[in-house]
Amino acid sequence: QGFDQFIDAESMSDLEIAQMAREIEVDIAIDLSGLTQHSRTRIFSYRAAPIQVSWLGYAGTIGSEYIDYLVADKVTIPENHQQFYAEKIAYLPHTFMTDDSKRIASSKIFTRESCGLPKDAFVFCCFNNDYKFNPLVLDSWSRILQRVENSVLWISENNPLFNANLKAEFEKRGIDSERIVFAPREELMVDHLARYSQADLFLDTHPYNAHTTALDSLKAGVPILTLLGQSFASRVAASLLNAIELPELITTNLESYEDLAVELAINPQKLADIKCKLAHNLLTSPLFDSHLFAKNLEAAYTTMHQKYHADLLPEHISISSCTALQMNE
Repeated sequence: QGFDQFIDAESMSDLEIAQMAREIEVDIAIDLSGLTQHSRTRIFSYRAAPIQVSWLGYAGTIGSEYIDYLVADKVTIPENHQQFYAEKIAYLPHTFMTDDSKRIASSKIFTRESCGLPKDAFVFCCFNNDYKFNPLVLDSWSRILQRVENSVLWISENNPLFNANLKAEFEKRGIDSERIVFAPREELMVDHLARYSQADLFLDTHPYNAHTTALDSLKAGVPILTLLGQSFASRVAASLLNAIELPELITTNLESYEDLAVELAINPQKLADIKCKLAHNLLTSPLFDSHLFAKNLEAAYTTMHQKYHADLLPEHISISSCTALQMNE
């Protein structure tokens, strides 16, 4: 229902798709995959459209001259980082990510017991993909668990080998493997959002942050603690936290990340205050305002289109919070 026309091009070659896009006079072609598995970036090398944009699916530069713009924000790509990107940056005012405001948790009731979690423990969680785990992260989480005695770590179940290996890694770091609890896959995302309520605090990974999982956590009312890095992928959670007006959950070094995790675990009132602020900001901040995001993104596309038809080369652009158009020359 979101399209006037939908064309299944899966069986077509990259060149055929580019030619078809030209024939139907696509104004702006948007790559939602970037340099990821099964992506078809080569389509853009044939110039499928006069304006070509990378957005959302790949947290970094494509490194090629045929992508004109990369949609970001000034947290994920500060202005002094522009030199590291082949694309010109199209800055959105709050964050480059969005979420459907109508996507909410189901009414299914979950309990600590039904999730395999101890009733009276502090529950740290991280539902990021397993490839975002690394020795730095496991070392840090182990130190946090050691300092917060009555706590567990709740993570996504993968497969028996992964589960066994991960438990063994925590055992090596002095953490009883019983404190690592695996969450089996829920068939419905709305049910997964509902069970988030059993967690107390989401621990982000570094240097590859939570992206969609960060949105899920915040939408479910669970604060996420992140460590700000230097790359796009390591600044995403900070972007989302700024957009929902919770910058106090952004840390800049490993020590402060661990200290804040421990403080929130042992200081129930401080955590309760943050959760209360999050609940309020869910209703008032721009992070989950789909209509506002659409207006801002459309303003960015309009700016790109106007520049092209004025025979101007792509240049960094910035969209203000009131969706007024502004050029950064």
